[in-house]
Amino acid sequence: MNTFMAELVGTMLLVLLGDGVVAAVVLTKSKAQNSGWIVICTGWGLAVAFGVYASARISGGHLNPAVTLGLASIGKFPWSDVPKYLAAQFLGAFIGAVVVWLAYLAHWPGTEDQGAKLAVFSTAPAIRNYPLNLVTEAIGTFLLVFGILAIVANTSTSEGIWVGFLVGLLILSIGLSIGGPTGFAINPARDLGPRIAHALLPIPGKGSSDWGYCWVPIVGPVIGGILGAVVYVQIFKT
Repeated sequence: MNTFMAELVGTMLLVLLGDGVVAAVVLTKSKAQNSGWIVICTGWGLAVAFGVYASARISGGHLNPAVTLGLASIGKFPWSDVPKYLAAQFLGAFIGAVVVWLAYLAHWPGTEDQGAKLAVFSTAPAIRNYPLNLVTEAIGTFLLVFGILAIVANTSTSEGIWVGFLVGLLILSIGLSIGGPTGFAINPARDLGPRIAHALLPIPGKGSSDWGYCWVPIVGPVIGGILGAVVYVQIFKT
């Protein structure tokens, strides 16, 4: 398997399991309906961990344009490979969302809430204030990339099996701590790929895909990811 396919499959698994847990919680007549934010955050943490384990030995398990751009900005990843990684991540996220739609096919007609249907695929702010939403996404992604670099730096080669698990715990922590204001996209591919799927798929009564907000979970994570990488290197001189 080449790096493109590894990133595609890893990101697909991440979104399949991540969007899947949101669908389980918010869609009508799901057995997990109304199980809450802690379930969603835990599901996303495990989704990221599994995606990393599936792809890390081949591609490094970025699964996130913000991670890829952050590593490239500090010289830990070649810029020449960035377009390939980003294409794989966005495509994988789109495919993962399509599979979630298929898995919950019986639940779309009975779910009247258009916002709940969109929430399965992409994020939306609890309080719509674009500048502040942007800051929240940037902070979350700063913590993600800074934390990933710290985890890797403190993990020996023989302990590498723990990296995916620890990154999953990091996602859980970010979601529980500062995920509430925006739904913590902290990953442009995770938000945009499924948002496109929401726009294209025949979902009964789905409503708008909220394109007015879509730039926030793209720009915020890119800013935060690059800053997280740069600040980590400046502090620890790695």
